[in-house]
Amino acid sequence: MKTYTYTEKKDTRSGFGAGLAELGRTNPNVVALCADLTPSLKMGEFIKENPDRFFQIGIAEANMMGIAAGLTIGGKIPFTGTFANFSTGRVYDQIRQSIAYSGKNVKICASHAGLTLGEDGATHQILEDIGLMKMLPGMVVINPCDYNQTKAATIAIADYEGPVYLRFGRPSVPIFTPADQTFEIGKAIKLTEGTDVTIVATGHLVWEALEASKVLFEKGISAEVINIHTIKPLDETAILESVSKTGCIVTAEEHNVLGGLGESVARVLALNNPTPQEFVGTNDTFGESGTPAQLMDKYELNSAAIVLKAENVIKRK
Repeated sequence: MKTYTYTEKKDTRSGFGAGLAELGRTNPNVVALCADLTPSLKMGEFIKENPDRFFQIGIAEANMMGIAAGLTIGGKIPFTGTFANFSTGRVYDQIRQSIAYSGKNVKICASHAGLTLGEDGATHQILEDIGLMKMLPGMVVINPCDYNQTKAATIAIADYEGPVYLRFGRPSVPIFTPADQTFEIGKAIKLTEGTDVTIVATGHLVWEALEASKVLFEKGISAEVINIHTIKPLDETAILESVSKTGCIVTAEEHNVLGGLGESVARVLALNNPTPQEFVGTNDTFGESGTPAQLMDKYELNSAAIVLKAENVIKRK
């Protein structure tokens, strides 16, 4: 089986910062806005090089979304930056009314998503944001897996005309995708070939899925691992082609199983090829304070949980 290794760990928010800085050098229409969290969003390099194209809005996230929508009318491509909780839950009405309803070309860039915000606890963590954003008509939802993919995604969405939700995180995670990759919105990436079970994962759970595939291989189980970096539009073809071969599937995400990637996949299967499915994700719960590693283990968002779900779903074939 194909195996993946890494030599470095880095936070995906730094991938966003690097991508935004590159856009600042290559696309004069890109502007950035932040709600008083520029260090956390790694926007410093862009600001240093393009001070006249940055707007510090302060702790006024709803106002930031309205300003971003207005900037698009003049041909600008605004990238907003704050924590995922404040990028979605706090400003849902403004996104719906001012951005999504009229298809404004705003890039909503959300750091510190999921449980891995860690010690700040449930009030700052969000496990519902993918569901909130994917239900908005016309909204693209992207959740890359490592530093390199986040940087590539940040650069790619500037060329896409329309609203985008880009989700990334705080903890350092393995870098295992190519630095020179081309990011294609809506196109899943098959990481390993397999015949016994399909594992589709997004964000931080992609690496955990690869680790799970190694354990499964040692147990004589051949797992096909697919990186679903774009949750909407979903690459239905990749999913259906894989399950037609394996006959069962596990979905893995750092998000509530209600409303996340797993439910989108379940809909595709129900309409096209009903298939046994197991879900790795949080189960209708808020988070809590703890280190990212502690929380991922407690809420069973890790390779061990994926292995268990894979073994369970194979029995249901």
